[in-house]
Amino acid sequence: MTTLVISARTTSAVPPSAFFDRWADMATWPEWSTDVEWARLEGPFPVGTTGVLKPRKGPKTKFVIEHLDPDRAYVDVPRLHGARLASGHLVTTHPGGGCSIDVTISMSGPLAWLWTLLLAKGFGETTQSDLYQLGAVVEAGG
Repeated sequence: MTTLVISARTTSAVPPSAFFDRWADMATWPEWSTDVEWARLEGPFPVGTTGVLKPRKGPKTKFVIEHLDPDRAYVDVPRLHGARLASGHLVTTHPGGGCSIDVTISMSGPLAWLWTLLLAKGFGETTQSDLYQLGAVVEAGG
């Protein structure tokens, strides 16, 4: 069973590719994510590529790009003991221009209940504000 931990949404007038360019350039994540001390991808941005993320309040975490539909959606999955945490990112183009940007964080696995207890509050405090900040950075052309 998969449990939705948090979801966030914002809209923007910039093209979806601008968000994907920023997501793929993980070295810039600390510019818009209050949770990230640093992040790096070990190669380009296709499915199967691994990376490492250092949260400000936690240990380094390895992850893998599990799904990628360029300029539309991607899912990264950090490695947690006994649980699967999936961070989904979706950009939907609006007819006539603009787009919606959605982020969902879900948890599954035998220890999902424990990881949800440990992580949900932090995700709840930062996911929406980080998405707003990402939108501001992308719209400013940064």
